[in-house]
Amino acid sequence: MALLLNILWNVPGLGFIPALMWLLAAAIMAVTVIGLPWARACLMMAGYSFLPFGQRLVSRQDLTGVPSLGTGPLGFIANALWFVLAGIWLCITHLVAAAGCAVTIIGLPFAWAHLKLAAASLFPVGKRVVPNDVADAAEVGRGRDAWARMRH
Repeated sequence: MALLLNILWNVPGLGFIPALMWLLAAAIMAVTVIGLPWARACLMMAGYSFLPFGQRLVSRQDLTGVPSLGTGPLGFIANALWFVLAGIWLCITHLVAAAGCAVTIIGLPFAWAHLKLAAASLFPVGKRVVPNDVADAAEVGRGRDAWARMRH
């Protein structure tokens, strides 16, 4: 089902346009040295925008169990800067697109994809795009760890 939705998202639904915009943002960010953390996040988001069905965005720390540069204090600062400069505007764009898609019943899955992309565009640094089953396993592992901490 995810394959069919991804095809419909890109062919008649013009879902590839957000992916192209993310690629453009990655190219602009890569021109400067200071923009490289955001360029990497933009490339990841481009892939997520191209194929949003069957995938989810998860924290790299939740996925690996190990803190990384993007999930620590520097990642917080990078995400705060991103939120102010670009994240809020990208989120608003995806929310408007979601409202447009939600007008029809057929457009509801595409509205849901835009809502996922809106949330993902707010704080992309320190995140990874993974298949849904991997995200579910990471969530179960995080819950298991929390339960173990509560028991001790």
